[in-house]
Amino acid sequence: LRTKGAKKLAARTMDLLAQLAMERCALTIALQPNEAGTPEPHGAEKVAYLISTHPGAEPGPLAKVASGGELSRISLALQAAAAEVATSPTMVFDEVDVGIGGGVAEIVGSLLRELASRVQVICVTHLPQVAAKGQHHLQVQKTGDKTRVVAGLAQLDHDARIEEVARMLGGVKITENTRSHAREMLE
Repeated sequence: LRTKGAKKLAARTMDLLAQLAMERCALTIALQPNEAGTPEPHGAEKVAYLISTHPGAEPGPLAKVASGGELSRISLALQAAAAEVATSPTMVFDEVDVGIGGGVAEIVGSLLRELASRVQVICVTHLPQVAAKGQHHLQVQKTGDKTRVVAGLAQLDHDARIEEVARMLGGVKITENTRSHAREMLE
């Protein structure tokens, strides 16, 4: 059953990776029997995620083969695929969009939004394409001095969301064009 499940999970993950501009990689989920040959709390096998990110490349351990951006997208795809059959009330993604941008960032945001239709998703992001796909927007604010830093969390209303996405788009100086683009992204 685990072997069959691993093949299904790998296939669904590959479908999602194709959406995330990684259609040329190959993922295998290998089950390796425990050394003692006896079941442990997590089963009778160890799970190894092997990936080849380029055609013709030999699959290797995920942590050694994938770059930061690839690792983020693979992690998202695996978790999204697993969430289709598993029950987890909340999923937290901390900068799952690192190392990506543009159209791929928008697809990541859409995938996270789709995932949020099934479970609660909390996502830390610095990309406006991802933030704009959220249903609610919380802003983390850090204040302090040389001896202490305090982090605060504020829920943003509609107008504040426009300003925050505009800040993410435009940087220090926010123009009306930047705000207009932010409004468009949020709509």
